[in-house]
Amino acid sequence: MVSYAKAVANQMGGSATAISFNASENESLGTYGASKVLNVSDDKLSTFNAEACATAISQAAEKEGASVIVVSSSANSKFLAPILAAKLKAGYVPNVVEAPESTSPFTVKRTAFSNKGFAHTEITTDIKIIGVSNNAFGLKENKIDASVEAFSPELGEGEFSVKSVEVDKVAGKVTIADAEIVVSGGRGLKGPENWGMIEELAEVLGAATACSKPVSDMGWRPHGEHVGQTGKPVASNLYIAIGISGAIQHLAGVSSSKTKVVINTDPEAPFFKAADYGIVGDAFEVVPKLVEKLKEFKAQNA
Repeated sequence: MVSYAKAVANQMGGSATAISFNASENESLGTYGASKVLNVSDDKLSTFNAEACATAISQAAEKEGASVIVVSSSANSKFLAPILAAKLKAGYVPNVVEAPESTSPFTVKRTAFSNKGFAHTEITTDIKIIGVSNNAFGLKENKIDASVEAFSPELGEGEFSVKSVEVDKVAGKVTIADAEIVVSGGRGLKGPENWGMIEELAEVLGAATACSKPVSDMGWRPHGEHVGQTGKPVASNLYIAIGISGAIQHLAGVSSSKTKVVINTDPEAPFFKAADYGIVGDAFEVVPKLVEKLKEFKAQNA
């Protein structure tokens, strides 16, 4: 986000300011171009609250005279951004994949039609909110000595009308939302009893496990692991599809992943056209060998 904000600031002849909530090591944001960090320290914001965070960011934007606000494509950001846009009377464009094509008029490129096309969108409001797609822009170092300033937004009870009663986090394994690597299985695994090799590969790689829609529909895996256009979108650094042919809905949901690998017996499977790397072979032969080689590699580099 900071790398992207710095690129926009350079185009507009301005500077990038970051806002953090209950964060440490704020100075490190200067590595990517933030000249100032507004640090909000408030125990009431230890759990994410979209209304309160939107209010805090709007007040920070007004204080700094910000004309462009950059947010991520996380679930929290997509919850927060429309609220923030309403508060600031700003235009909000999500799924942006590149730095602005032009700042006069202000035009950005974003994905459309479930990542099957692109739209070039002009934002005409005075204040603009840009939601950057995961893995779309990358980390770009632009070292600046960032000053850190305590910021205390005025938050009333109205900002906390929606309260988190309980936060139940999955323990012991990587979740799809947080994973940099995702190992996903499809009907080619022939049954839930064969999922052990998927879990073993994921464990070796420190990855999350996922599955295609037919697999979750048949009850082989929980619906929370279903990825694709009709499930959870994936924008991991590495996505490994095992025994998944590649229906268009699945491909649309994982297209934002940086590197895609497919293992399938059918060389005509649609996934091979979308993948960066492919292995034509039986998963029951390929995956155990892959696990063995990865374990050897990790042992040699321990």
